Amino acid sequence: MGFFQQLLLKETFNPGPLGLVINPFYIARRGLYKEMARLAPQLSGRLLDVGCGTKPYKHLFSGTDTYIGLEIDTTLNREKKDVDVFYDGKRFPFDNHSFDAILCNQVLEHVFNPDEFLQQINRVLKPGGKAIITVPFAWDEHEQPYDYARYSSFGLKSLLEKMGFEMIEQRKSVADLRVLTVLFNGYLYKKTVKYRFLRIFTTICIMFPNNVIGSLIGMITPSNEDLYLDNIVLIRKVKDL
Repeated sequence: MGFFQQLLLKETFNPGPLGLVINPFYIARRGLYKEMARLAPQLSGRLLDVGCGTKPYKHLFSGTDTYIGLEIDTTLNREKKDVDVFYDGKRFPFDNHSFDAILCNQVLEHVFNPDEFLQQINRVLKPGGKAIITVPFAWDEHEQPYDYARYSSFGLKSLLEKMGFEMIEQRKSVADLRVLTVLFNGYLYKKTVKYRFLRIFTTICIMFPNNVIGSLIGMITPSNEDLYLDNIVLIRKVKDL
C-alpha cells in the first residue's frame, strides 16, 4: 500500500487534523475511534476480527497474541489483501472455543440473520471470552442493498443477552447536537459523490466548515443519550448455546 493510500485509510478511520478537512464523516469516525481505543485493552489473547475489511483498528489491539481477519466469501472481498480467512455466510470455519476475544465493528446491521450470526460468535468464543461489538443507530442506509437493521441500545442489549452474553459496558458515540452536523454532511456526500469536482468543492467549502462547527457545538452543548450515532459495547460470553 502506497503512502497516499495509507494516509487516506488513516484519515478515514482515525482522522486527525487533515481528516477535519477531507473527511465528511470526521466527527462520526473520530467518535467511534475514541470509544474503540478506550475499550481495546480489554481484549487479549487470540482475537478474531469478524468482517475485518482492511483491519483499520488492528493497531489498537497490540495486547493480543494473534489477530485473524474473517470475511464472507464474495468476489469483492476476495480482492482484500488483509483478509486471512473466508466463510460461506453461515458457519465460521473454526472449532468451538477457538478464540479468547472477538471484534465485530459495524457489521451487525448488514446481517439479515442476527441470531445465527451471533450464535457463531458465541460458538467460537471461549467461555468467559470478551468481545467488542459496534453498530450504528442514527445513520443513513449504506452498502445497499445489504443494510438490514438499526439497533437501539435496548434492542442490542436484549439481543446479546438472548445469545449467551452479558453486557460489561455500553457506550454511545456522538450523543449530542453533532449528530445533526454529521447527518447533514452525509446528505451532501450522497448527493455529490458521483460528481468529482462538485464533491471536492462541497467537501472543502461546506462539509469542512460544518465539521468545525459541529466540533465546537459538541463542546458547548449538553449531551442527549437518546440521539446518537453508534452503539459500542463490551460483552462477555456467559454460556454456550
